[in-house]
Amino acid sequence: MGVLPVPAEVRAILLDIEGTTTPIAFVQETLFPYIKDNVKEYLRAHWEEEECQRDVGLLRKQAEEDSGLDGAVAIPLESGSGEEELERVIQAVVDNVHWQMSLDRKTTALKQLQGHMWRAAYATGHVKGEIFEDVVPAIRKWREAGMKVYIYSSGSVEAQKLLFGYSTEGDILELFDGHFDTKIGPKVESESYRRIAASIGCATNNILFLTDVPREASAAEEADTHVAVVIRPGNAGLTDDEKSYYSLISSFTELFLPSST
Repeated sequence: MGVLPVPAEVRAILLDIEGTTTPIAFVQETLFPYIKDNVKEYLRAHWEEEECQRDVGLLRKQAEEDSGLDGAVAIPLESGSGEEELERVIQAVVDNVHWQMSLDRKTTALKQLQGHMWRAAYATGHVKGEIFEDVVPAIRKWREAGMKVYIYSSGSVEAQKLLFGYSTEGDILELFDGHFDTKIGPKVESESYRRIAASIGCATNNILFLTDVPREASAAEEADTHVAVVIRPGNAGLTDDEKSYYSLISSFTELFLPSST
């Protein structure tokens, strides 16, 4: 690792979040435990609200689709109005959320509830999005050089905007030209990167994708997108083959933009 020249045709930089802009520990040790520890309290407090009922409805529909899976937790409809009945349904939702999270599932239903819970946590100051210290100065430099900067994460666009809007660096949403989540496609499928390029209005080889996950890098590369794998504290280790094959950086400051000279 050292200085990595950015190909001259690159016009946009696409960033992963977990393990790239943000420590994996923040997601694993702050965001996810917050959901597990607070989901029951959140449901009790917001149960009558339309948004919460939509979230529960999506989870119930997902639970029906998952009914054949080992350990799946069904979410019953409320058949009465008593406090005991309500607690029974809420507990089923809690158990379903915990089950999905134990399998690291990324269903839309789960992500939507998580996003709404994190929104409340950020707004009240219970959570602040952690950003590596090299990220903001580097992105400012890229933008000054004429680069567009986008986010692509498995977390919902809403969750992304909360993380960067309530970050340890303040509200830094102005640094990004757009956000993508798995609604545009899975990060391990090459077609997703073609769709992102089309949405941005450029060719796939006009994009440099930074991620800590080799499978994502491989999918992007299949779509003729430039890639670099980011090495951060706490990230999963790479094989010797991956280390020798991919361009590696340990800090955004290692990217050298020809247009900035």
